[in-house]
Amino acid sequence: MKGRVRAMGDDEKKVSERDGPVAADVAAQLEELRRHIRHHEYRYYVLDSPEISDAEYDDLYRRLLDLEAEHPELVTPESPTQRVGGEPLPGFGQVRHREPMLSLSNARNTEELRAWHLRLKRFLEQQGHPAEDMTFVCEPKIDGLAVSLTYEEGSFRVGATRGNGLVGEDVTANLRTVGAIPLRFEALSGANPLALEVRGEVYLPLGAFAALNESRIAAGEPTFANPRNAAAGSLRQLDPRITASRPLSMWCYGVGYCEGLSFASQWDVLCYLRECGFRVNPAVRRAADLEEVIAVCRQWEQERAELDYDIDGVVVKVDDRATQTLLGNVGRDPRWAIAYKFAPSTAQTVLRDIGINVGRTGTLNPFAILDPVEVGGVTVGMATLHNEEDIHRKDLRIGDTVVVQRAGDVIPQVVAPLTDLRSGAERPFRMPEACPVCHTPVVRAEGEVAVRCPNRECPARLVEALRHFVGRPAMDIEGVGEKLVQKLFERGLVREPADLYTLEPSDLQALPGFKERSAHNVMTAIEASKSRPFARVLFALGIPHVGAQTAELLVRRFPSMESLQEASQGELASVEGVGPIIAESVAVYLRDEANRRHIDRLAQAGVATRERPVKTGQNKAGPLAGRTFVITGTLPVFSRVEASRLIEEAGGRVTGSVSSKSDYVVAGHDPGSKLEKAEKLGVPVIDEQELRRMLRQRT
Repeated sequence: MKGRVRAMGDDEKKVSERDGPVAADVAAQLEELRRHIRHHEYRYYVLDSPEISDAEYDDLYRRLLDLEAEHPELVTPESPTQRVGGEPLPGFGQVRHREPMLSLSNARNTEELRAWHLRLKRFLEQQGHPAEDMTFVCEPKIDGLAVSLTYEEGSFRVGATRGNGLVGEDVTANLRTVGAIPLRFEALSGANPLALEVRGEVYLPLGAFAALNESRIAAGEPTFANPRNAAAGSLRQLDPRITASRPLSMWCYGVGYCEGLSFASQWDVLCYLRECGFRVNPAVRRAADLEEVIAVCRQWEQERAELDYDIDGVVVKVDDRATQTLLGNVGRDPRWAIAYKFAPSTAQTVLRDIGINVGRTGTLNPFAILDPVEVGGVTVGMATLHNEEDIHRKDLRIGDTVVVQRAGDVIPQVVAPLTDLRSGAERPFRMPEACPVCHTPVVRAEGEVAVRCPNRECPARLVEALRHFVGRPAMDIEGVGEKLVQKLFERGLVREPADLYTLEPSDLQALPGFKERSAHNVMTAIEASKSRPFARVLFALGIPHVGAQTAELLVRRFPSMESLQEASQGELASVEGVGPIIAESVAVYLRDEANRRHIDRLAQAGVATRERPVKTGQNKAGPLAGRTFVITGTLPVFSRVEASRLIEEAGGRVTGSVSSKSDYVVAGHDPGSKLEKAEKLGVPVIDEQELRRMLRQRT
């Protein structure tokens, strides 16, 4: 095991000289334990790659606590045991930064970024300095709280907030509780600098933010509006024990005052910090020119939804430190750096009402009706609320001021109410006792959260079933969208999916906006859908709990509708990835006479009810010939079925489990245990973008 070794300190030498070999032996044991614990904290908090279990770490920590309790005179400020918050503070003192913590000017779009770049070039040219070879470092702009950590000869001494840039608050006691901040570091080459200010951003991971708000709701406490407020509130507690109870983390992005050390570039700064055990964001990129900077900014704006922390932009810095010095500052903004700002992914607005949609399986789905607000560059007037239990868990009330979140192309959602803004006029939500469309009394199955309309003839259920059937992941009938489905249903032309295959061109031409050509195009698309793979037909039926991937798994075992209908519930449950709940749902659906009649009508219309054999690797000249893939998680563009089909058409093979024989794992959002297994086995992990690139290759 590689530890971070340092020489015995002066205090320890004095103890050794005073108390003899026994004290010296204890001091050595303590230092060895601290080295091991610091090493494992570094693996856990910085590398996200622990080498030992939590229980093994706890055992090391307990041994250190016990030994320090026996020898309190040997406890050092850098000991890992000193992270735990002590007694409440009477107030925060002030810390004057040895070098100002400057703010950043903003660029709201690429035009403003180009204008900044042009100003730099002109300024450098006026100074007689070449600007053509100027390179940049691009760093994710973490939406947290900026802090400065002062180290003396490698030991953490003082931690402060940015404050006004010149003077900040002394939050040393609270920062000591943050596991991602080393209490001591060792330079890998040369001695530790006499003094070093490390600058960074303290933040709260999104998962921890959601859990914190839920716990506050349960305790009747006001919720935080966003992760940044939560991080700031957690760090500015007078009781460090409260800070210690919240899983804050930190990304380090630079240095301030430095004595005994110099750097040629910003990139060198980040490399040094990383090597010394500080947490530096792995997404940081070096850019050779402005066009590469713009490409990086656009990429992160698209991918920000995949991160477990909030970023609100990209910080772009001139890499060369000598050039930074030459460029200097404009007021309190460095001329050599700028923040490219994204459209905000969260906003505050008023929850005016809660409406109800009825899904294809009868589920009553609540949704938020909001005062329109711009979130992520889009005006949002409605947002998802999941279900009644989620509404009550978040304590959302009609009339609340709420936080709305939208990241990337994700459907907007209501995150939490701002309970401290309540006037008392807000109203709790109650699920209706009857379906809002057909007025049938609703039911709730035992053990289920969902409330359902049991009426199979409910117009809302029928329309949603049709929309699902024609959708892209299912039958993908081009030109038959939500509006046309609604028109066909209202005219009585289509009531169930099989009715689509009985339509005549004249039926379509009678609809507003349709002419002979547009009617012909729709009829052609309907006819083409008959040849969709059986797995997509099975998914299109809308069997509860059967998604596209589950349909694929079932079809691999039961390649025809006949074999699927003849299978017992136990046989269905034995399919890997299916299980008893899905098996029961499939069995109940296929036993139902009305469903069987509908399936028979589809088969009579010519819709595929048998899987065509797939000759894996049949395209021996394909770009993926001979390679085996595993797909896990939700992909941004493709469904997993689509991705599997494209891989197989390109000559590859798709399997359901990761092994040493797997060539690649394609990981999307929320990948689960397959990603962990791939990393353990050393199987290369790629994203959908890389898969698309591989599919475009030619052999």
